[in-house]
Amino acid sequence: MKITIFNGSPKAERGNTHVMVQEFMKGAAEGGAEVENVFLAGKQIGSCTGCYSCWMKKPGECVQRDDMDELLPKVLSTDILGLATPLYVDNVSGIMKMFLDRLIPMADPHIEKDEQGECRHPQRFRKLRKMIVISNCGFPEQSHFQVLRLYFRRVARNTHSEVIAEMYRSAGSLLTSKEPSLQPFIEAYKALLRKAGKEVAQNWKLSKETAAELEKPLAPVPNFTDIYIQRANQYWDEHC
Repeated sequence: MKITIFNGSPKAERGNTHVMVQEFMKGAAEGGAEVENVFLAGKQIGSCTGCYSCWMKKPGECVQRDDMDELLPKVLSTDILGLATPLYVDNVSGIMKMFLDRLIPMADPHIEKDEQGECRHPQRFRKLRKMIVISNCGFPEQSHFQVLRLYFRRVARNTHSEVIAEMYRSAGSLLTSKEPSLQPFIEAYKALLRKAGKEVAQNWKLSKETAAELEKPLAPVPNFTDIYIQRANQYWDEHC
């Protein structure tokens, strides 16, 4: 099994998103998967121009020559497509959006109905097998991922795939914190991500127990949200 994760964080290796991806990949590799981590921040990806050349003039091939020439084959050849992004304005990062827009050569311009009678495009190449999603945000509640939960399910549907694992981390800024009192919680969460990676590699899904654990607060302490707000505001007061 091959798992390829495309990381859409502009901070690449320095980001909280990378902490999550790195731990998940360790577990997936332990579970027997071949893993690859691709940082989109280091790639040249132009915006889709909507010219439809990839549908009409050279089917399956974008007219633009940039790093999507390298990335699209990776998408098509992997067994599990991983999409990792920080939460920006309730959605994916700009880099991730440009990457997803440029996947349009995968689709055939004709329209068909799915099993529920809703329209979508057929796939030009082989169908994506499965998808996983990894994201974090700076707010302390899991409710901030409402848009992403729906968005990636729709992306999976339209690409004839299925989301088999979602890892959303509120209070994501704590993942790179050096605060001693937080380290036991951070290490426990990293271990949970490794467990998730191993489960996906071995079972092509998360157990219900692991999925539920991933939704719990990073630090299960009383008044966590209030403490987080106080610490976050103190940080910005000191640095602004």
